[in-house]
Amino acid sequence: MQRVKDFLSGARVDATSSPPYLLSVRSSKTFILVTICIAVFTDVFLYGIIVPVIPFTLASRASVPQSSVQSYVSILLAVYGAALLVASPLAGWYADKSSSRRLPLLIGLLALAGATIMLCLARTVALLIVGRILQGLSAAIVWTVGQALLVDTVGQKDIGQILGYVSISMSVGILLAPLLGGIVYERSGYYPVFYMAFGLIALDILLRMVLIEKKIARQWLKDEIVDSGVVSRPEGVFRDTKKLGAHASRHQQESQYAKNLGEDKLRLSTAGAIGEETKSGETSPEDIEHVASGGALPDDRKIPEAAQSTPTPYRKPTKWPPVLTLLKSRRLLTALWGWIVQGSQVTAFDSVIPLYVERTFGWNSTGAGLIFLAIMIPGFAAPLVGWASDKYGPRWLTVIGFMLAVPFWVLLRLVTHDSLGQKVLLCALLFLIGITLTLVNAPLMAEITYVVEAKERESPGRFGPSGAYAQAYGLFVTAFAAGSLIGPLWSGYVVESAGWGTMAWSLGLFGVSGAIPCLIWTGGLITEVNAKSGEERAIGKVALGRMGDAAPRLEGNVV
Repeated sequence: MQRVKDFLSGARVDATSSPPYLLSVRSSKTFILVTICIAVFTDVFLYGIIVPVIPFTLASRASVPQSSVQSYVSILLAVYGAALLVASPLAGWYADKSSSRRLPLLIGLLALAGATIMLCLARTVALLIVGRILQGLSAAIVWTVGQALLVDTVGQKDIGQILGYVSISMSVGILLAPLLGGIVYERSGYYPVFYMAFGLIALDILLRMVLIEKKIARQWLKDEIVDSGVVSRPEGVFRDTKKLGAHASRHQQESQYAKNLGEDKLRLSTAGAIGEETKSGETSPEDIEHVASGGALPDDRKIPEAAQSTPTPYRKPTKWPPVLTLLKSRRLLTALWGWIVQGSQVTAFDSVIPLYVERTFGWNSTGAGLIFLAIMIPGFAAPLVGWASDKYGPRWLTVIGFMLAVPFWVLLRLVTHDSLGQKVLLCALLFLIGITLTLVNAPLMAEITYVVEAKERESPGRFGPSGAYAQAYGLFVTAFAAGSLIGPLWSGYVVESAGWGTMAWSLGLFGVSGAIPCLIWTGGLITEVNAKSGEERAIGKVALGRMGDAAPRLEGNVV
């Protein structure tokens, strides 16, 4: 039992224990990114694989009348969103409190396996609903913990680009799942659809068991140098912070001291002092390391005050949960609202497209799966969009994405009958909508990280030693879950009551409600000077404001 606990926590048994096999590979950024992308792909794939199958299996396996199929399709999609909505904040809280990200990921995997078995064997609507709820629980854990693990691993500077790759895995899953689900169901029947699912789960189990977190690997890789763009889980940072009384870790102090020490040595060089060993009264870099670890120096070897930077006081964590502090941020609330809108629009298609193309064009489940290609192919540009978000900020990408989608949604109402031109028009409009969705996805995901980073920089230590990234992404998944709850119900019931055209233009106009707050608050209040690139975010908003204030004075001096 103790060995199992050590495996789940990643704790080193003792100082003499040998490192895990292939440690450097299993803890590398690339391997962790691939593992999380496959985990997301698996969850999305198992969500979408039954989308083109559900309308046909409800009637054949669960004996649902054809007149009620659309309603039950919407319900099955909506309960998935409801499970996401409830589980995501809890998954985020637990992940931040857990000593390791591995255990929550394995719990999510168990929920996914249970959901797949239940959906495979179910012959009643009740069991199908329970299976979809378990799928929602699994997705909540994978998305919340997985994205927090990526921030732990790669840091905030390039997180937009990294999340772009996650977005690609999501797009590929959404693209392939209905396509393969429809084809396999049409050619081989119901059970072979789930054979693909079980194969993916086996791969997912293997990768999650092999993965080793960066912070666990550092128990053996003592000489590993952490990239300056990487911010690991905060507990190690704040231990040093408390000892020094500052959030700016010893690297900042060493840098400033090295500058002053270099100037001192330059002055000494004129007296022939270069190359001599450290004398009494001088301080070496080893002394700084000694002080950073909590030690003290003799009086004749104190670090000069001039060599010490002004520390940012460590703030005692508040008694309120980090999630409540985050919800006070207008920036975060804007990002969450954007994901509610985005989630509603994305999942709205899942409810109505398979049945609409069957009724309008006479397509079977294969055709219903193929039509999703048009929406998801633009998702391959997500890393490029994420790079642009990291470099120029997320504001205008999200605003353009939301506003550009409106006319394409409205024009969907023109697709009304069976002809080659109508089929081409539908595919073209879905492709253009896919482009607009890609413009919004990665920047809004990255904005979650930007907000937590900014909050922590303003007041170091406010979220305590465990940080708040998992809880922040728990809120993100909650927002998407709310959207995935709204979207299928909105599209399904509006199509039934008011028709395809009304569904299309109403969801298009809904996108405007996402664009307006993003224009005002995404990336920071539009009337203020805000950090855009990773370098500017590293400087901080206050420093940027001072630079902005100084600019007019400098221009005036030049003139």
